[in-house]
Amino acid sequence: MRTLPLIVCIFLIFQGCSSQPVSNRVPVRQDVHACVIITGAERTDIYFPWLSGKRIAIVANQTSLIGHTPLVDSLVHARFRVVKIFSPEHGFRGTEDAGQEIGNMTDKVTGIPIISLYGDHFKPSEGDLKGVDVVLFDIQDVGVRFFTYISTLTYVMEACAENHVPVIVLDRPDPNGDYADGPMLRKEYASFVGLHPVPIVYGMTIGEYAEMVNGEGWLKNGMKADLTVVPLKGYDHSCRYDLPVKPSPNLPTANAVRLYPSLALFEGTVVSVGRGTAHPFEVYGHPKYMTGSYTFTPHSMPGAKHPPYEGVACYGFNVSGSSAGEPGNKRIELVWLINAYRFLPDSATFFNAYFDKLAGSDELRKDIIAGKSEEAIRESWKGDMEGFRKIRKKYLLYPDFK
Repeated sequence: MRTLPLIVCIFLIFQGCSSQPVSNRVPVRQDVHACVIITGAERTDIYFPWLSGKRIAIVANQTSLIGHTPLVDSLVHARFRVVKIFSPEHGFRGTEDAGQEIGNMTDKVTGIPIISLYGDHFKPSEGDLKGVDVVLFDIQDVGVRFFTYISTLTYVMEACAENHVPVIVLDRPDPNGDYADGPMLRKEYASFVGLHPVPIVYGMTIGEYAEMVNGEGWLKNGMKADLTVVPLKGYDHSCRYDLPVKPSPNLPTANAVRLYPSLALFEGTVVSVGRGTAHPFEVYGHPKYMTGSYTFTPHSMPGAKHPPYEGVACYGFNVSGSSAGEPGNKRIELVWLINAYRFLPDSATFFNAYFDKLAGSDELRKDIIAGKSEEAIRESWKGDMEGFRKIRKKYLLYPDFK
């Protein structure tokens, strides 16, 4: 028994190891807990009666499940009349690259026509909604402003408001729902990767977000959708929730989902986030980032066709062991971005035009170029965050995080 303390010490030492310096690590909060959650889609006793006799359009993808069965298949099996499927970025089965245009098609399993809401057709048209009595929205979000499913939600709500079609949102947990953080989006930087004045991480389920969009008048001309949210059961904003199905091809793990708010900002730079590797959004690097302790070489693969630096060795860091990816960490990690800007040889070409859209304004880019510290940058968000928290609080459907 005398060896036990030594074994425990060795274990703790290895648990504390990281490819990052100690200064890059963030203390983990311990107020996150596991929950037994029933999703909105699983609460069929609530919404099935509303669908009886209706012609239904469903906004869905691979995350739209009742248990292990696709929602569309469940409804068809229950003899509901599903007349159309609307699919978001990555397609109905969730296998397409980020940003890849997807055309309309027919679902091979059910024979139901699929209308893509990506590419040059973000919003359902009047013709798309013709013959539809109700729209059912069920997509797993990750609680990050530039993850485009909330933009799809907004355009669906707007089209439904214009065409007097009710919309029902089947709520799902937010795997980043235990905190809110990041720079606020400015109106002039609105795009499909950010439509609303919210921080990068907004700490709301997709149902709560829908209520906020409707309640704050963020639809065109201040319209209001005829919106109903089927709420979760057993959820609160301190719940730890690991997604049962990856929400997109390059977020394959719970760790990637937690790191995504921090690492996705690199997509507006010359730095790779590991697309085309086994660890997308858990690593970052560049062919000339020689200070890194980790090496990876991207290759073309399903969901990551022709990734940046395909076939070229990149040097950087594997941050999958960083506390920034742990449940309970309640802030975006900026030090990786700041250090990459400082240590890559050509800072003049570090940022591209996409960065400001991801950040929500040009302020973060200018602050990094000016050499401001992470804490000074975070202090500049404080007033905006206080204002957002007051708005957010009005639309929460579940107990908030502490």
